[in-house]
Amino acid sequence: MTLLGCLTEGLYPPTCVLCGAPGEAGFDLCAGCRAELPVNHHCCARCAQPFDGDLGAGRWCGRCVARPPPFVRCHAPLRYQGLVPGLIADLKFHARLDRAVLLGRLLAETRAALAPPLPELLVPVPLHPARQRERGYNQALELARVAGAALDVAVDPGLCRRVRATPPQVGQQRRARQRNIGPGAFTLAQALPARRLAIIDDVMTSGATVSALARVLGRAGGREIEVWVVARTP
Repeated sequence: MTLLGCLTEGLYPPTCVLCGAPGEAGFDLCAGCRAELPVNHHCCARCAQPFDGDLGAGRWCGRCVARPPPFVRCHAPLRYQGLVPGLIADLKFHARLDRAVLLGRLLAETRAALAPPLPELLVPVPLHPARQRERGYNQALELARVAGAALDVAVDPGLCRRVRATPPQVGQQRRARQRNIGPGAFTLAQALPARRLAIIDDVMTSGATVSALARVLGRAGGREIEVWVVARTP
Protein backbone atom coordinates (compact mmCIF):
# COMPACT_ATOMS: atom_id res chain seq x y z
CA MET A 1 0.00 0.00 0.00
CA THR A 2 1.26 3.51 -0.77
CA LEU A 3 2.02 6.07 1.95
CA LEU A 4 -1.07 8.02 0.92
CA GLY A 5 -3.13 4.86 1.16
CA CYS A 6 -1.82 4.14 4.65
CA LEU A 7 -2.57 7.68 5.79
CA THR A 8 -6.05 7.57 4.28
CA GLU A 9 -6.83 4.23 5.92
CA GLY A 10 -5.56 5.58 9.24
CA LEU A 11 -7.83 8.62 9.03
CA TYR A 12 -10.78 6.79 7.48
CA PRO A 13 -10.58 3.14 8.54
CA PRO A 14 -12.63 0.72 6.44
CA THR A 15 -16.20 0.24 7.62
CA CYS A 16 -18.59 -2.46 6.44
CA VAL A 17 -21.15 -0.91 4.09
CA LEU A 18 -23.68 -3.58 5.06
CA CYS A 19 -23.61 -3.67 8.85
CA GLY A 20 -21.34 -0.83 9.99
CA ALA A 21 -18.76 -3.08 11.68
CA PRO A 22 -15.02 -2.47 11.09
CA GLY A 23 -13.91 -3.55 7.64
CA GLU A 24 -11.28 -6.19 7.04
CA ALA A 25 -8.09 -6.17 4.92
CA GLY A 26 -8.80 -2.68 3.59
CA PHE A 27 -12.27 -3.59 2.31
CA ASP A 28 -15.47 -1.85 3.36
CA LEU A 29 -16.83 -5.26 4.36
CA CYS A 30 -16.48 -7.10 7.63
CA ALA A 31 -15.46 -10.75 7.65
CA GLY A 32 -19.00 -11.91 8.42
CA CYS A 33 -20.68 -10.01 5.59
CA ARG A 34 -17.96 -10.96 3.13
CA ALA A 35 -18.51 -14.61 4.03
CA GLU A 36 -22.18 -14.18 3.05
CA LEU A 37 -21.37 -13.01 -0.48
CA PRO A 38 -22.40 -15.69 -3.01
CA VAL A 39 -19.07 -16.63 -4.56
CA ASN A 40 -19.29 -18.02 -8.11
CA HIS A 41 -17.17 -21.08 -7.38
CA HIS A 42 -18.66 -23.53 -9.88
CA CYS A 43 -19.24 -22.02 -13.29
CA CYS A 44 -18.58 -22.34 -17.01
CA ALA A 45 -14.88 -21.80 -17.75
CA ARG A 46 -15.78 -19.65 -20.77
CA CYS A 47 -18.80 -17.48 -19.85
CA ALA A 48 -18.93 -17.94 -16.03
CA GLN A 49 -22.52 -19.18 -16.13
CA PRO A 50 -23.06 -20.73 -12.66
CA PHE A 51 -23.31 -24.51 -12.44
CA ASP A 52 -25.37 -26.41 -9.88
CA GLY A 53 -22.63 -28.30 -8.08
CA ASP A 54 -19.04 -28.97 -9.08
CA LEU A 55 -18.79 -30.38 -12.61
CA GLY A 56 -15.01 -30.12 -12.67
CA ALA A 57 -12.52 -27.41 -13.58
CA GLY A 58 -12.41 -26.21 -17.17
CA ARG A 59 -15.91 -27.36 -18.10
CA TRP A 60 -17.95 -25.31 -20.58
CA CYS A 61 -21.72 -24.88 -20.48
CA GLY A 62 -23.77 -26.29 -23.36
CA ARG A 63 -24.35 -22.86 -24.88
CA CYS A 64 -20.61 -22.13 -25.11
CA VAL A 65 -19.91 -25.59 -26.55
CA ALA A 66 -22.51 -25.03 -29.27
CA ARG A 67 -21.60 -21.43 -30.00
CA PRO A 68 -18.45 -20.07 -28.32
CA PRO A 69 -18.75 -16.39 -27.37
CA PRO A 70 -16.44 -13.74 -28.93
CA PHE A 71 -14.31 -13.47 -25.78
CA VAL A 72 -11.78 -15.92 -24.34
CA ARG A 73 -13.13 -15.96 -20.77
CA CYS A 74 -15.44 -14.19 -18.36
CA HIS A 75 -14.27 -13.39 -14.84
CA ALA A 76 -17.31 -13.07 -12.55
CA PRO A 77 -16.35 -13.56 -8.90
CA LEU A 78 -19.91 -13.36 -7.52
CA ARG A 79 -23.37 -14.65 -8.34
CA TYR A 80 -26.14 -12.12 -8.75
CA GLN A 81 -28.12 -13.14 -5.69
CA GLY A 82 -28.22 -12.60 -1.94
CA LEU A 83 -26.58 -9.31 -0.96
CA VAL A 84 -25.14 -8.59 -4.41
CA PRO A 85 -28.16 -7.10 -6.24
CA GLY A 86 -28.54 -4.48 -3.52
CA LEU A 87 -24.89 -3.45 -3.71
CA ILE A 88 -25.00 -3.14 -7.49
CA ALA A 89 -28.34 -1.28 -7.45
CA ASP A 90 -26.86 1.23 -4.98
CA LEU A 91 -24.04 1.91 -7.44
CA LYS A 92 -26.04 1.78 -10.65
CA PHE A 93 -29.19 3.66 -9.71
CA HIS A 94 -28.49 5.59 -6.50
CA ALA A 95 -25.04 7.13 -7.17
CA ARG A 96 -23.42 5.29 -4.27
CA LEU A 97 -19.95 5.48 -5.79
CA ASP A 98 -18.42 4.03 -2.62
CA ARG A 99 -19.88 0.75 -3.85
CA ALA A 100 -17.67 1.06 -6.94
CA VAL A 101 -14.61 1.24 -4.69
CA LEU A 102 -15.64 -1.90 -2.84
CA LEU A 103 -16.74 -3.91 -5.89
CA GLY A 104 -13.90 -2.69 -8.12
CA ARG A 105 -11.31 -3.72 -5.53
CA LEU A 106 -13.00 -7.10 -5.16
CA LEU A 107 -12.93 -7.55 -8.93
CA ALA A 108 -9.22 -6.67 -9.02
CA GLU A 109 -8.26 -8.89 -6.09
CA THR A 110 -9.98 -11.96 -7.49
CA ARG A 111 -8.60 -11.45 -11.01
CA ALA A 112 -5.07 -10.97 -9.66
CA ALA A 113 -5.31 -14.39 -8.03
CA LEU A 114 -5.80 -16.05 -11.42
CA ALA A 115 -3.13 -17.02 -13.92
CA PRO A 116 -1.38 -14.14 -15.72
CA PRO A 117 -1.05 -12.29 -17.97
CA LEU A 118 -3.28 -9.38 -17.15
CA PRO A 119 -4.80 -7.43 -20.05
CA GLU A 120 -3.06 -4.35 -21.36
CA LEU A 121 -6.20 -2.20 -21.28
CA LEU A 122 -9.56 -2.08 -19.51
CA VAL A 123 -12.55 -1.07 -21.64
CA PRO A 124 -15.68 -0.10 -19.68
CA VAL A 125 -18.98 -0.77 -21.45
CA PRO A 126 -20.07 2.72 -22.56
CA LEU A 127 -23.49 4.18 -21.89
CA HIS A 128 -25.39 6.01 -24.60
CA PRO A 129 -24.74 9.77 -24.16
CA ALA A 130 -28.41 10.41 -23.31
CA ARG A 131 -28.36 7.84 -20.51
CA GLN A 132 -25.02 9.06 -19.22
CA ARG A 133 -26.39 12.60 -19.01
CA GLU A 134 -29.44 11.31 -17.17
CA ARG A 135 -27.42 9.24 -14.69
CA GLY A 136 -24.44 11.56 -14.42
CA TYR A 137 -21.85 8.77 -14.43
CA ASN A 138 -21.11 5.34 -15.91
CA GLN A 139 -20.97 2.60 -13.28
CA ALA A 140 -18.79 0.41 -15.53
CA LEU A 141 -16.22 3.20 -15.81
CA GLU A 142 -16.21 3.70 -12.03
CA LEU A 143 -15.52 -0.03 -11.54
CA ALA A 144 -12.81 0.03 -14.22
CA ARG A 145 -11.03 2.98 -12.62
CA VAL A 146 -10.81 1.23 -9.27
CA ALA A 147 -9.77 -2.14 -10.72
CA GLY A 148 -7.26 -0.52 -13.08
CA ALA A 149 -5.61 1.46 -10.28
CA ALA A 150 -5.37 -1.65 -8.10
CA LEU A 151 -3.80 -3.74 -10.87
CA ASP A 152 -1.81 -0.98 -12.58
CA VAL A 153 -3.69 -1.52 -15.85
CA ALA A 154 -4.69 1.42 -18.03
CA VAL A 155 -8.35 2.35 -18.57
CA ASP A 156 -9.60 3.96 -21.80
CA PRO A 157 -13.11 5.40 -21.29
CA GLY A 158 -13.18 6.99 -24.75
CA LEU A 159 -12.12 4.04 -26.88
CA CYS A 160 -15.67 2.86 -27.61
CA ARG A 161 -18.96 4.67 -28.06
CA ARG A 162 -22.53 3.50 -27.74
CA VAL A 163 -24.11 4.98 -30.84
CA ARG A 164 -27.54 3.42 -30.62
CA ALA A 165 -29.80 3.94 -27.63
CA THR A 166 -31.27 0.67 -26.40
CA PRO A 167 -34.01 -0.07 -23.85
CA PRO A 168 -32.84 -1.07 -20.35
CA GLN A 169 -31.89 -4.74 -20.21
CA VAL A 170 -33.26 -5.27 -16.69
CA GLY A 171 -36.16 -7.71 -16.70
CA GLN A 172 -35.78 -8.68 -20.38
CA GLN A 173 -35.62 -12.29 -21.55
CA ARG A 174 -32.55 -13.56 -23.43
CA ARG A 175 -33.99 -13.13 -26.94
CA ALA A 176 -35.25 -9.65 -26.11
CA ARG A 177 -31.84 -8.67 -24.74
CA GLN A 178 -30.16 -9.84 -27.93
CA ARG A 179 -32.64 -7.90 -30.07
CA ASN A 180 -32.14 -4.80 -27.91
CA ILE A 181 -28.41 -4.71 -28.57
CA GLY A 182 -28.21 -6.02 -32.13
CA PRO A 183 -25.49 -5.01 -34.60
CA GLY A 184 -24.30 -1.43 -34.70
CA ALA A 185 -24.82 -0.59 -31.03
CA PHE A 186 -21.11 0.15 -30.47
CA THR A 187 -18.35 1.72 -32.51
CA LEU A 188 -14.68 2.51 -31.99
CA ALA A 189 -13.75 6.16 -31.56
CA GLN A 190 -10.06 5.57 -32.33
CA ALA A 191 -7.57 2.91 -33.38
CA LEU A 192 -7.17 0.04 -30.96
CA PRO A 193 -4.07 0.76 -28.81
CA ALA A 194 -3.68 -2.78 -27.40
CA ARG A 195 -4.41 -6.40 -28.27
CA ARG A 196 -5.09 -7.90 -24.82
CA LEU A 197 -8.24 -6.27 -23.48
CA ALA A 198 -10.79 -6.70 -20.71
CA ILE A 199 -14.35 -5.41 -21.07
CA ILE A 200 -15.71 -4.17 -17.71
CA ASP A 201 -19.35 -4.18 -16.65
CA ASP A 202 -21.37 -4.64 -13.47
CA VAL A 203 -23.55 -7.68 -14.23
CA MET A 204 -23.72 -10.25 -17.02
CA THR A 205 -27.01 -11.99 -17.75
CA SER A 206 -27.39 -13.11 -21.35
CA GLY A 207 -24.00 -11.74 -22.41
CA ALA A 208 -25.56 -9.82 -25.32
CA THR A 209 -24.01 -6.47 -24.40
CA VAL A 210 -20.45 -7.64 -23.75
CA SER A 211 -20.56 -9.95 -26.79
CA ALA A 212 -21.58 -7.09 -29.08
CA LEU A 213 -18.71 -4.96 -27.77
CA ALA A 214 -16.25 -7.88 -27.96
CA ARG A 215 -17.10 -8.39 -31.64
CA VAL A 216 -16.33 -4.73 -32.37
CA LEU A 217 -13.00 -4.99 -30.55
CA GLY A 218 -12.18 -8.29 -32.26
CA ARG A 219 -12.81 -6.88 -35.72
CA ALA A 220 -10.49 -3.97 -34.87
CA GLY A 221 -7.63 -6.31 -33.96
CA GLY A 222 -8.27 -7.41 -30.38
CA ARG A 223 -6.78 -10.88 -29.99
CA GLU A 224 -7.37 -11.85 -26.34
CA ILE A 225 -10.54 -10.26 -25.06
CA GLU A 226 -11.70 -11.00 -21.53
CA VAL A 227 -14.89 -9.91 -19.80
CA TRP A 228 -14.81 -8.84 -16.15
CA VAL A 229 -18.10 -8.39 -14.33
CA VAL A 230 -18.81 -8.20 -10.64
CA ALA A 231 -21.60 -10.75 -10.84
CA ARG A 232 -23.16 -13.36 -13.12
CA THR A 233 -26.83 -14.24 -13.00
CA PRO A 234 -27.65 -17.86 -12.14
